[in-house]
Amino acid sequence: MKFLFINGVNLNMTGTREKGVYGTQTLEQINKEIAARFKNDECEFYQSNIEGEICTKIQQADCDGVILNAGAFTHYSYAIRDAIAAINIPVVEVHMSNVHSREEFRRKSVLSEVCKGVICGFGKNSYILAAESFKL
Repeated sequence: MKFLFINGVNLNMTGTREKGVYGTQTLEQINKEIAARFKNDECEFYQSNIEGEICTKIQQADCDGVILNAGAFTHYSYAIRDAIAAINIPVVEVHMSNVHSREEFRRKSVLSEVCKGVICGFGKNSYILAAESFKL
């Protein structure tokens, strides 16, 4: 299978920001673990803090499944929501933290209803579980 892992705003700071929430590994280290786990599949990794760039990446996706951690864009980006709705590739929304046990604003996603599913609260394993869901 061919996967596209997209990480949004502030996820480039993983490993240095809010370590109690996001852990101590960098996004690059997490991506290497994911690639090793899915060594028989093709994994592409992309991160941007810019909403429009994420929309473009989604629109240009050429894969079997997208695993998307949009970060804070999850809660208000109708542009990313519309980009997901415009493609015929399934998208799984992921969050490393359990967003339902955090601040109230994090509990609402504008992306969920156009995604195949949502996985949250399993740290870096949220990405792995999302990719595995395409193989079921």
